[in-house]
Amino acid sequence: MRVHAAAINFPDVLIIADRYQVSAPVPFVPGSEFAGVVEALGPGTAGPPVGTPVMGAAFTGAFAERVVAPAAALRPIPEGLDMTAAAAFHVTYATAYHSLCTVGAAQPGEQVVVLGAAGGVGSATVDVATRLGMRVIAAASSPERLETATRLGAQAGIDYTREDLKTRIKELTGGAGADLVVDPVGGEHSEAALRALR
Repeated sequence: MRVHAAAINFPDVLIIADRYQVSAPVPFVPGSEFAGVVEALGPGTAGPPVGTPVMGAAFTGAFAERVVAPAAALRPIPEGLDMTAAAAFHVTYATAYHSLCTVGAAQPGEQVVVLGAAGGVGSATVDVATRLGMRVIAAASSPERLETATRLGAQAGIDYTREDLKTRIKELTGGAGADLVVDPVGGEHSEAALRALR
């Protein structure tokens, strides 16, 4: 594929630092998530035809001008989705959906707290949860980041640099606590959020 756009995610940073679960053989070009156009298919490969705009993933190589990836790792870009958005879609939205639906068994009307709500996975989680009919409480480190989450559908926000996270979650949920907490960040705010679960 000729790469038109590539996304950077936390695993890319870990791979570059050789702190990921699997080491990449050096030398390598980093980047795992991309959008581009199919330029060629390997012999006997059934995949999107040459010239098809696709989004896809590979372990490394997405930050190059061209990348090789298995045909099974490619998806045609839906109409209306530009290359930049397509490149950044899969990892964040698959993680958000898996967190909410597979692990959390999310239901419409439930209250979910999303930490790091303006980051990649956080903003995707706010978007998916809103579309699932959940009440989203965004938690982030600044008013600007909370505004980003509000634009994506969050109904309430907590600036955890200025407010006590556990107390505010309890207040915003009417004392009952959250049904779900999605924490793509980890660190010092995790325990407080988890202790505010229903």
